[in-house]
Amino acid sequence: MEERMGNCWSYTKDQFDNLEKHTQSGIEFVERYSKFVKERSEIEINYAKQIRNLSKKYQPKKNSREEEENKYTSCRAFLSTLNELNDYAGQHEVIAENLTSQIIAELSRYLTELKAERKLHFNDGRKAQQQIEISWKQLESSKRRFERDCKEADRAQQYFERMDSDINVTKADVEKARQQAQMRHQMAADSKTEYSNYLTKFNQEQNEHYYTLIPNIFQKLQEMEERRIERVGVSMKTYAEVDREVLPIVGKCLDGMTKAAESIEPKTDSKQVVESYKSGFEPPGDVEFEDYGPGQTMKRTVSETSLSNSRGEAKERPGGGKSKGKLWPFIKNKNKSPKQNKEPLSNRFNEFMASKPKMTCLRSLRRGLSLKLGSGPEDFSHLPPEQRRKKLQAKIDDINKDIQKEMDQKDALTKMKGVYEKNPQMGDPASVDPRLAEIAMNIEKLQSEMQKFEGWLAEVEGRLPWKSDPSRRQSGLYETQNSNSTTVANNCAQDRESPDGSYTEEQSSETQVKVAIANTPEFDDEFDDGDEETLPTIGTCKAIYPFEGHNEGTISVTEGELLYVIEQDKGDGWTRVRRNEEEEGYVPTSYVEVFLETNAKGAMTYI
Repeated sequence: MEERMGNCWSYTKDQFDNLEKHTQSGIEFVERYSKFVKERSEIEINYAKQIRNLSKKYQPKKNSREEEENKYTSCRAFLSTLNELNDYAGQHEVIAENLTSQIIAELSRYLTELKAERKLHFNDGRKAQQQIEISWKQLESSKRRFERDCKEADRAQQYFERMDSDINVTKADVEKARQQAQMRHQMAADSKTEYSNYLTKFNQEQNEHYYTLIPNIFQKLQEMEERRIERVGVSMKTYAEVDREVLPIVGKCLDGMTKAAESIEPKTDSKQVVESYKSGFEPPGDVEFEDYGPGQTMKRTVSETSLSNSRGEAKERPGGGKSKGKLWPFIKNKNKSPKQNKEPLSNRFNEFMASKPKMTCLRSLRRGLSLKLGSGPEDFSHLPPEQRRKKLQAKIDDINKDIQKEMDQKDALTKMKGVYEKNPQMGDPASVDPRLAEIAMNIEKLQSEMQKFEGWLAEVEGRLPWKSDPSRRQSGLYETQNSNSTTVANNCAQDRESPDGSYTEEQSSETQVKVAIANTPEFDDEFDDGDEETLPTIGTCKAIYPFEGHNEGTISVTEGELLYVIEQDKGDGWTRVRRNEEEEGYVPTSYVEVFLETNAKGAMTYI
């Protein structure tokens, strides 16, 4: 019996050990799956972040060439693709959020509950096992005690019988042995009763243990395991559903990319290029034949489409007037500065100005003649006719918008004033008058600007003849400046070079510039204000290193910046340069690459 009971307990204990190992492996599987989903969520977040960074990287920069190119359908399609890609990245962020909230968080909470439930069931199983083992030990103890008492009773009975048959033993000893035998028999009977009770109790507990407690515990563990497996299945289904939920939106993003690609119109883009760069110039005429005669030199013949624009373009043409520099296709001006598209006329004015510097004169030139570096004339006369027409039309549209805004404000204030007049308690009607007067002045200024730009536009479109009104005179002045300054900018270095490599200097363009400016009343008024004058420009220089001009008299420059040289190095290691009409100072000679003009006194080109 003992061997059978030991085998049963060992078997039960082994089953508990097996179940404990199996349920522990189930918990580890859930943890492993939760870790898998967590890593997938991190991958989605990182992927979405990289996609967003990629989309942001290729977005057109503000005020850049890329932003200007958005007028082309291919560039707009690419921008739409980037926007759709950004939305596509957002869907991957949604996937990561749903995986975290619907799976990872739920599994984490469920794992805590599962571990607590598993621990409770195995504690109940251990308690039941300990209880049956205690009952079995009590049964064994009562059984051994019953056996011992029975043996003692048998020995006491044998001793009594031996004493009773011995004639030499006194009657008192026999009586004592008889009483001892009776006591031992009574103890054996009590032990038997106790053993019987423990046996009955153990059998009941054993039946309850194997038919009630253990099956219930195993059933609970089985249900717990089934719920765990079911929960894993639900999580796996949710894992797939999370991806499926975003598929419609992802599909819309892909459809948007496809639609953007299909919206590309090559012909429209090519027309945009034509409209953007259409100059409006007429093709050049035929070159005249010049016969050779003894003692005569033939003029240098230069086509208007030649890569070397001669100063001959600035001379009188047979039809009258001067020829402006034209922007023909496939022609590059190699000597054009990257900072500006023309040489300021102030560099030519220095030849007939006094020796004393005068900064106020330069400020007057900038105000009266619009010669500030990097800025074109107000009437856009430096542009080809077609481009000039577009710029003027755009300026007129902007002024119209500003006028409309001012008119809207005026209407609103007029209504407010009417309300104040009807209901004085709401406000003083006179408080609105200053603002109305200011708006009226703004509208008058804008309308004046509108008339000026409309007149220039009419000139471009050929609707109005040339008139000598103030706005027309100003436009004529701008055109004169543009014609001569463009010629100077394009020919300042390139056109001084003759075919044999030497430099020549023609005075016709400079004389025309001087005459055009000297005949301007505004010019005379400005230069009569004082006796000061700027130093003449003797060359140009390019900064090869950046320099922070913190000391007084120095000027800061950036690497690659182009400046004008107004004073050579006197041996102290400093060169005096000018950036614009108001900014000049000294920079270290070793920081710049200097190119002196050959017409400067005693000058030579050096580095």
